[in-house]
Amino acid sequence: MISKQTAKFLKSLQIKKFRKEHGCFIVEGEKSVNELLGSPWVVREIYATTQFIEKHVEKWSKSNLIEVTEKELTAVSSFKSNNSALAVVEILEHSFYMPPVNKISIALESVNDPGNLGTIVRIADWYGIEQIYCSSDTVDMFSPKVISSTKGSFTRVKVFYTNLEEIIKGSDIPVIGAFLNGESIHQYKYDGEGVVLLMGSESQGISHQLEKLVKTKVTIPAYGVAESLNVSIATAILCDNLKRGC
Repeated sequence: MISKQTAKFLKSLQIKKFRKEHGCFIVEGEKSVNELLGSPWVVREIYATTQFIEKHVEKWSKSNLIEVTEKELTAVSSFKSNNSALAVVEILEHSFYMPPVNKISIALESVNDPGNLGTIVRIADWYGIEQIYCSSDTVDMFSPKVISSTKGSFTRVKVFYTNLEEIIKGSDIPVIGAFLNGESIHQYKYDGEGVVLLMGSESQGISHQLEKLVKTKVTIPAYGVAESLNVSIATAILCDNLKRGC
C-alpha cells in the first residue's frame, strides 16, 4: 500500500524543482524499469504490481520491490494507466567531457518538447552515439515524459547541460548544423572522425549566435511541400547519413 505521504512524494517527482531537491526521478513501465538492470543508475525502490513482481522477482532484490495495486500505481504515475512498475532512481551526474575527437556527438539548442528530447536520446542509442550536449534551456532530461520517450536508452547515453557556445569554441571538433538552406546531407562527406551535429529548437532552429560557429550547414533534401521536419525525425535522418559515411 502507498501511504499519502509517499504518494505525495512520488507525484512531486514529476516536477523539476522537487527532482532537484530530492536528487531523484521516476522511471515508469516494465521495459524502462528493467533497462535499469546492470546500469550505473541507483534504484531506491520499485513500486510494482503483483504481475510485475512474479515475472521479474529473480532479477531484482526483494528489498527494492514494494507491492502495490494497479490502481495505486496509476494514481502516482504520469501515465494514464500503469499496470507494471514505477522506480525511484537517484540522479546520476556524469563526469563531463568535451566532444570526443573520433566520434559523433549531438548538440541540442533550446529543444523544448519532452518527447523530442527523449526520442533523440533513443536515436543516439540506436546509432551508437554516446553523448548529447544540451543548452541550459533545453527541456529537463529527467522529466517523466522525456524518460519514458527514451524507452530505457537514457541508461546508455550521457546527456550534459552546458554552454554550447563555449563547448564549440573550446573544441577542435568540426560542427555541422541543420538548416533549411544548407548543403544536402546526401553530398556531405563524413570522414569518420569526430563531428558535432548541432540541432536547433523546434520553432526557431539554430540561433544566429551559434550559426556563426557552424563549419558546415547541411539540410535534408525535400521532395514535397512540407515546411519543415520534426527535430527528432531530422536528427535520425542526419545520423543515418553520417553513419553511412563511416
